[in-house]
Amino acid sequence: MSAVFKTVEAGFEPMTEARLDEVVAIERAAYGHPWTRGNFADSLRSGYHAQLLCAGEQLLGYFVAMKGVDEVHLLNITVTPAFQGQGWGRIMLDALALWARAEGAQWLWLEVRTSNARAQQVYQRYGYRRVGERKNYYPAEDGREDAIVMSYKL
Repeated sequence: MSAVFKTVEAGFEPMTEARLDEVVAIERAAYGHPWTRGNFADSLRSGYHAQLLCAGEQLLGYFVAMKGVDEVHLLNITVTPAFQGQGWGRIMLDALALWARAEGAQWLWLEVRTSNARAQQVYQRYGYRRVGERKNYYPAEDGREDAIVMSYKL
């Protein structure tokens, strides 16, 4: 008996205004306090690095990052819920690191909710290190939630 393996060809494309409704729908499915369409539109207008990870027309995930002096700040990274746990987050982190290096960045920075243990594990396995905390950074059901600040040396 032989096994049949299905390969998925995926690639990146720039996030555009035309796909924001789809991005926002995924954002709402993934988070209790999602970014708004306005947050994504503002990021595009500001020239932030915003990429979609797609397999054909299927949106697997996306990320938005802001370049600074010698660093890049990851603002949002999301894997479509149906595709979580399949390694797509790491592929997006790889793409982000490659782009950041090409831009001359030496560090990647991000914040993650203190309650988001799964994401913290993904970042730690990738090589990010906890470097601090931001009090009351994120909106939460009962007010505000702290963020863990993490960095990755490129």
